[in-house]
Amino acid sequence: MPKITRDEVLVPVDVAPESHDTYVENYMKATRGTGRLMLFACDQKIEHLNKDFYGKDVHPDDLDPEHLFKIGSQGVCGVVAGQRGLIARYARDYPEINYLVKMNSKTNLVGVKQDDPYSPQLTDLECVLAMRDNGVNIVGLGYTIYLGSEYEATMMAEAGELIAQAHANGLLVVLWIYPRGKAVTAEKDPDLIAGAAGVALCLGADFVKVNPPKPEGDDTRTPAEALAVASAAAGRTGLVCAGGSTVDAKTFLTQLYDQIHIGGACGNATGRNIHQRSLDEAVRLTKAISAITLGDYSVEDAMKVFEGEEDFAID
Repeated sequence: MPKITRDEVLVPVDVAPESHDTYVENYMKATRGTGRLMLFACDQKIEHLNKDFYGKDVHPDDLDPEHLFKIGSQGVCGVVAGQRGLIARYARDYPEINYLVKMNSKTNLVGVKQDDPYSPQLTDLECVLAMRDNGVNIVGLGYTIYLGSEYEATMMAEAGELIAQAHANGLLVVLWIYPRGKAVTAEKDPDLIAGAAGVALCLGADFVKVNPPKPEGDDTRTPAEALAVASAAAGRTGLVCAGGSTVDAKTFLTQLYDQIHIGGACGNATGRNIHQRSLDEAVRLTKAISAITLGDYSVEDAMKVFEGEEDFAID
């Protein structure tokens, strides 16, 4: 099982001296002392509206928003990511969860053919810090940038300022970066994914969430092999892949294993693949995902965790 010490945490120099220990503590919490991130993404209620939480192939448990928090509490996650208001409504009952506040969001109603995507910031840092001062276990912030959008400069400027302010207060930042807009013809082009990773590094993010690259044409690399280029481009910013739509557990765990051990990813950022299942199955899947991400399990051993033959826990 990979482990790091507090002294091995690479603290950016924009972290205020008085916030140094807070940053280290938050990094150790978020990565469960491994340096890898298991992010449970719960921000889709704005991003995808209700279609991700109700309908065919979605378990009825998922219609209740508290389902997300039950999974985060009973499962094994590094952070639970959601908008400030969502966290504010439930965090009092789930104080043990490590929270990451998603600072901007947009719905999917306005398509690229109508306008290039722009995700506005929904709240300011002071509101988040007030929640933290009120006892909510907030360890970091999240922000989405759509590279290639005509509004990318605005989003990059907002993200850069947010990262500086967050670090000054000892918080981590995860950037969601997706190439998207009328100027983008292939959102999962490997070069664009690597470019997104490099942008996250230059903005100072601690982690970046990207879509897995999709090599096409004469590019004979596997997605994991192409991902290795993006991981290298990210430098000291840890790269994690979005989980995407729900697939069977073994397929998902195999992809995750390859992303980490071939692609150089520093974890995962998974939403629908977890929360669209029943509570029991979702909890088992968080443990199986964490077994690979945080425990270096093989796919076969992680499947034993998912099937309930073994348990996985981490201090």
